[in-house]
Amino acid sequence: MPQIDYYFATLSPYTYLAGTRLETVAEKHGATIAYKPLDIMGLFARTGGTPPKDRHPNRQEWRLQEMRRTAKKLDMPLNLKPAHWPTNPAPSSYAIIAAQSEGGGDLGALVHGFVRAVWAEERDIAEDAVVRDVLEGAGYDPSLADKGMLAGAEQYARNLEDAVSSGVFGAPTYIIEDERFWGQDKIGDVDLHLQGKL
Repeated sequence: MPQIDYYFATLSPYTYLAGTRLETVAEKHGATIAYKPLDIMGLFARTGGTPPKDRHPNRQEWRLQEMRRTAKKLDMPLNLKPAHWPTNPAPSSYAIIAAQSEGGGDLGALVHGFVRAVWAEERDIAEDAVVRDVLEGAGYDPSLADKGMLAGAEQYARNLEDAVSSGVFGAPTYIIEDERFWGQDKIGDVDLHLQGKL
């Protein structure tokens, strides 16, 4: 059974735009997904990336245009300048780590719930009430927001180290063995790879 290591950030617009298409592809091929939320700013700092606010205006303008066009193609609501971005991604990331450890709900829905909260619902995923609501919406016990904080922090840091050592430099990135696919627009390539065509 193939495993997809899924590196993502709960603040990433492209993680939001990925929707739950990865989960659909994984189910089609009987693949498992290891969800690995990470600190995207830490990843940029370690791999030569530039935070959006520090990019040249030409790059910032292109990013917004590309996000708008992609959302339109995917028929997904998107606020290009959300009220609560950036915010602290740690509480949502720790909740995902705790949920993955606990089991019982829908991890794909949980990840998408957090990124949708940022990019389509104008909610602050650093707030405890939002974290609890998103957990419950994906079928998890909302009290997971309070469990395993230390373990969550350690795994969150480990995910960043694993990402850097695996060649990741942006989010979302999907890795199957030693094949890396960067960007929500590469989910089709993940599908083809799992079919043995790439």
